[in-house]
Amino acid sequence: MLYTLGIDFGGGASKATLLSADGVISATHTVEYPTSYPCPGYAEQNPEDWYRATRSGIAAILKKTGVDPSDIVAVALDAATHTAVLCDGDFNVLTPSIYWTDSRSTEEVRFLRENYGRFIYDHVYHKPDTIWTLPQLMWVKKHKPDIWARTGKIMFAKDYVRHRLTGDYVTDRIEAEGSMFFDYTTGDWSPELCALLDFPPEKLPRLVDPGDIVGKVTREASLDTGLTEGTPVLCGTTDTVMEVFAAGAVGKGQMTLKLATAGRICVVTDRPYPDRDLINYSHIAKGMWYPGTATKACASSLRWYRDTFGGDYRSIDMAAEKIPIGSEGLVFHPYINGELTPYADPKLCGSFVGVRANHTKGHFDRAVLEGVVMSMLDCKKALERIGIEHSDTATVIGGGAASPLWRQMVADALGFTLIRNENSDSSFGTAMLAAVSAGIFDSLGTALDICTKRQSVTEPNPDNREAYDRLYRRYKAVHDALAPIYDEDI
Repeated sequence: MLYTLGIDFGGGASKATLLSADGVISATHTVEYPTSYPCPGYAEQNPEDWYRATRSGIAAILKKTGVDPSDIVAVALDAATHTAVLCDGDFNVLTPSIYWTDSRSTEEVRFLRENYGRFIYDHVYHKPDTIWTLPQLMWVKKHKPDIWARTGKIMFAKDYVRHRLTGDYVTDRIEAEGSMFFDYTTGDWSPELCALLDFPPEKLPRLVDPGDIVGKVTREASLDTGLTEGTPVLCGTTDTVMEVFAAGAVGKGQMTLKLATAGRICVVTDRPYPDRDLINYSHIAKGMWYPGTATKACASSLRWYRDTFGGDYRSIDMAAEKIPIGSEGLVFHPYINGELTPYADPKLCGSFVGVRANHTKGHFDRAVLEGVVMSMLDCKKALERIGIEHSDTATVIGGGAASPLWRQMVADALGFTLIRNENSDSSFGTAMLAAVSAGIFDSLGTALDICTKRQSVTEPNPDNREAYDRLYRRYKAVHDALAPIYDEDI
């Protein structure tokens, strides 16, 4: 039996998935790693942690399955985009990577909006925000000039790990689209935007397609990981497009709803939709795009709440289920890292509002879940404003989709039918992409037909819609009242 290996690097963990040629997942393994928050608004990860997770994940997969490593015919990686790795000319990491949830680059964002807003909108199809690599690196250039002066290579998360496996220096075009110094109109790095960094485009990684085989496992990496020397390695791409693909959303109008570190609603289209509320990326399906709206802290809000106030996800769900819709007046805003849709405001803060003596921990549990749902409703309304045609059925993906309660809340508030597949995470999609590149499957569609299986369907309960509409009005009113406060420096 032949196999492919997909490895994902998410917000707090790496997941490896081994996929057999008959479309069955043979094993998975997850390895967690930390995000550090050295200052308010900062979020950093150590690239070495990603590689350690890779080694541990591969070792665990091989031990669980007993598979001969020589039967693994292709390896591919994916990761969250916007996460740059700054290296010297010999690929030595110079500093921790600024994670995409970091909001330290607010001044750089303001500069870009005021001086390059129209150019960026016309050529990059995005609005400047702290999530993008360009303002992050402008911050490094200004505040860490010694690091910037030594920077000879700029890589991205999955590309750094792949470099450790193969020695290559490339990235894929979808990853490049998330840098804010890639020009959609030319399909290449933007000299004008690279000039803001004093970093010539020719020093950036060569651009390839996600499914291109860009190298082979080196002898050193073979000894380090247990993979067979010479195993082909794909470029890979970003985690979200791999999830969109794994969910089966490859045709126009098909939709995914993501409950992960961030929350996203993505719709497959045949063209980009430049808009202040949208993030535009091209799809691995040729000629297609998947513009989407996003809330910055979805499952990460719940994780923060769990880690800060105690409990586990199951007990939170059980307590929240006993509380009525609206949490009896308690409202949570999930702006713990600022917010994207519809505000693009890094200064917004999370909050609990409306606390009364009768509120129990269960009320707070439900309020956190509801706050994220209301932010997802903001995302849906942005799609409606823009006028992107889409189905009323979405495939729900991400770790938060494991909660039946959260799925039902989203379905009721947004009016969507939610389909959950047995597997739709990015490492699964990446393993399928590797299988297509290795010739195991003849197309993306064939891979989906063979590998994907539906697990459940959640229908919206129309009896609950009015209660969620009332909650949404309160949610918006609280935002409007508090937002001006966060503009003031403390």
